[in-house]
Amino acid sequence: MIKNDIWITQMAKKGMIAPFEPQLIRRVRDLPVISYGLSSYGYDIRLSPIEFRIFRHIPGSVVDPKHFNPDNLEPTKLHTDENGSYFILPAHSYGLGVALERLNVPENITVLCIGKSSYARVGLIANLTPAEAGWRGHLTLEFSNSSSADCRIYASEGVVQLLFLEGEPCSVSYETRQGKYQDQPERVVFTRV
Repeated sequence: MIKNDIWITQMAKKGMIAPFEPQLIRRVRDLPVISYGLSSYGYDIRLSPIEFRIFRHIPGSVVDPKHFNPDNLEPTKLHTDENGSYFILPAHSYGLGVALERLNVPENITVLCIGKSSYARVGLIANLTPAEAGWRGHLTLEFSNSSSADCRIYASEGVVQLLFLEGEPCSVSYETRQGKYQDQPERVVFTRV
């Protein structure tokens, strides 16, 4: 069953989402923002301004998830203007950011992280990312710019929506199996095998 705003609020008070915004925020200091915070059946998390990395081509190299070379990801600059702070994801490229909010997922919940329509409508695709039962930390978020133009991704504004799905208790949670991405910091975490 998908969980509603009442349940999300109750669980946030117990530390499931921090920091937690109990309503959907669409304006900050009279400026429009890409919405973040609590919605009817989800929670829109924000992109952290701390770090964003973009895959770059290194001639002769192949990206290998079993032997990942961090040199394939280069940090990108945080820009700021009257519209807010943002990173630029070049056309037809792929980048990694990190959630500003820290999650502490209950043992009977799995979280799906899906893209927001404001970004999808300009060609920015957020990878569908799960946070399994018992997972903790800041989600590393994956983005693909499928358009032929560079795209801004705004920091400290909504970037993806979380959906909370309740199931019967599992026999082995992410916490119990000591998953490799447990307790991720507010930094981009590279692939691990």
